[in-house]
Amino acid sequence: MARKRNHAISRRRFLEGTGAALAAATAAPALGAQTVAPAAGAAPPSARTRIRLTVNGVAQRIEVEDRWTLVEVIRDHVGLTGTKIGCDRGECGACTVLLDGRPVYSCSQLAVWADGRSVQTVEGLARDGRLSPLQQAFVDHNAAQCGFCTSGQLMAATALLARTPRPTASQVRAGMTGNLCRCSNYNAIVEAVLAASGAPAQRTAGNGGAQ
Repeated sequence: MARKRNHAISRRRFLEGTGAALAAATAAPALGAQTVAPAAGAAPPSARTRIRLTVNGVAQRIEVEDRWTLVEVIRDHVGLTGTKIGCDRGECGACTVLLDGRPVYSCSQLAVWADGRSVQTVEGLARDGRLSPLQQAFVDHNAAQCGFCTSGQLMAATALLARTPRPTASQVRAGMTGNLCRCSNYNAIVEAVLAASGAPAQRTAGNGGAQ
């Protein structure tokens, strides 16, 4: 008489079988995702726009990517590296330029927003190889320390003196708010701006302290 086959499944065999099935099921989506993922390092295409700028009195026509900031175009495509990138998030003022005469953080301005407008950078302050009175005052009063913030300080001060030719010390401090100096040379900067305005010499206590 033939022996009856035993169809019983042991606990060990059952767990081994379900474990393998689960592993295959979880691996399948991952393998599928890998087949559609973009190549590593591939950058998405960016729209480009041709803009017109007047930079320090010189007309410029530049094709820019719509994501580029004004400071990137000034430094990397116009070649004026006096404008610095500090925090790159609109906080320190090192990248300050004049846009149609008004001080702006160029790291927070898209280049396409400046289409058809006038930009002045620190390179545009000197005339015929001579420093502007404000630049000379910064030299005379030791207003520059490490110098990294100086171009932004000069541009903010240029705008201040354009709208308030004879400011008080308090007006200078208020007008320069937003331009940070990591060397804390604020008092010397205020003295330099006052000297450039032709105001009577004023001496503040020390060279440190916040604005």
